[in-house]
Amino acid sequence: MYQPPFDVPRLSFEESLSTLHGALRFGIQPLLETVVDLLAELGGPDARFRSLQIAGTNGKTSTARYTTAILRGEGLRTALYTSPELVSYTERMEIDGAPVSEEAFAHGIAAAVEAARRVNARRRAAGGRPYDVTEFDTLTVAACVIFAEAGVDVVVLECGMGGRWDATSAVGSVESVAVTGVGLDHMRILGDTLEAIAGEKAAIIRRGRGCVLGVGTATPASVEDVFLSRCASEGVEPVLLRPVRPDDAAGEMHEGTPRAHEGLPRASYVITKHPRRLGFPLELSVTTPRGRYEELSCLKPSYQAANVACAVTLCERFLDRALDADRLYQSVVACPTPGRFSLLRPEPPVLVDACHNPQSVRTFLASLDELEPTAPARLALLCAVLADKDVDGIVALLAPAFPRVYCTQTRSARALAAPELARRFEGASASVAGVFASVDDALARMGREAFVACGSITLAGELFARRNEFC
Repeated sequence: MYQPPFDVPRLSFEESLSTLHGALRFGIQPLLETVVDLLAELGGPDARFRSLQIAGTNGKTSTARYTTAILRGEGLRTALYTSPELVSYTERMEIDGAPVSEEAFAHGIAAAVEAARRVNARRRAAGGRPYDVTEFDTLTVAACVIFAEAGVDVVVLECGMGGRWDATSAVGSVESVAVTGVGLDHMRILGDTLEAIAGEKAAIIRRGRGCVLGVGTATPASVEDVFLSRCASEGVEPVLLRPVRPDDAAGEMHEGTPRAHEGLPRASYVITKHPRRLGFPLELSVTTPRGRYEELSCLKPSYQAANVACAVTLCERFLDRALDADRLYQSVVACPTPGRFSLLRPEPPVLVDACHNPQSVRTFLASLDELEPTAPARLALLCAVLADKDVDGIVALLAPAFPRVYCTQTRSARALAAPELARRFEGASASVAGVFASVDDALARMGREAFVACGSITLAGELFARRNEFC
């Protein structure tokens, strides 16, 4: 059983959070060596388990959750590393479907911090500059320690951002990867074109790894070419996941017609039943290089079909065998996707989705169209957006989709002020029915009104934290 090779100081959960908040000052650092050296200092906890890595602008969190659930259904002891959290930092690290304890979380952070102290002490002694260990660096190293100590078989790693410089790319035990798709997000860091962003995500494709390219990588051809070129240069044969019917990937793909690529292995899916009301099931069939899995079902919107199919294909590639059909059905139907098309209250309805960029908003609205195709008949919209996102792109899509809009702002330091968000909606000809300084204020003044909430992950998180109040 793995143990850190040095004594780890004790931290309380509150102290571990304070440490993480202090690391926020370093922002995002494009440097893998930091995490590589910290993991080496800890005796290579990432070598104690097998792992998969999932990248993509949208859909990667749900795909990671389905992948973890499927592998657990196949009898493996699993762990999931994902971000961001909705309510508590502990949600970023799960073992066998449950968030780690606050005690375990604090221990992992303490181990990462002590490793950083030791590494930086040696760097200073040698006359070098100490590493700026970021929040995500610390969390990634902590997760590896926690998962290794727990003796898990396999870890599913969700990239935090991009892929090339993402801290999860320092984990040395990755055997298979998937890219769900590409959209214009985090452009200040990843690039301002789809092709540039694709290049950052394609960097997780490396020699010796299995690879699944999700539906969002199929178009335009210039984006798909980035991924196929990377595969060719690394000697990797990818499995291409494509919908049988383009409409089954509404909102998931960019404009263009997917190409055949007859020489490459393919997987596909078809939706056999669309949910027509909130809480009704989605059903689909998935065909992979090793088999066909029929009548998979989940109480999710149609956009999750692509994520389920990607997870099925990735798990099959990772295990190098067909999956057990009965276990697969149970794993998919029981897999939670918090904050994704979540019905917090059935009557009057409160529906929450964490869509936070134009591509994910399009996907969300495509699923909403199935339930109620006309905007005047829909519920009101409660919206909050982060200022560093494509605010105008998000507003342009949401404004005509709802009969009235309530604008608010979350507690995030990155939140766009509610009056400014209202101004943007009014500029897009939306009917703004209220402007609230906080989510708490919005809920208090909206009373029992039914609504749809979306626009940022932080809004989904603040509402999810109060989910018991909606029961």
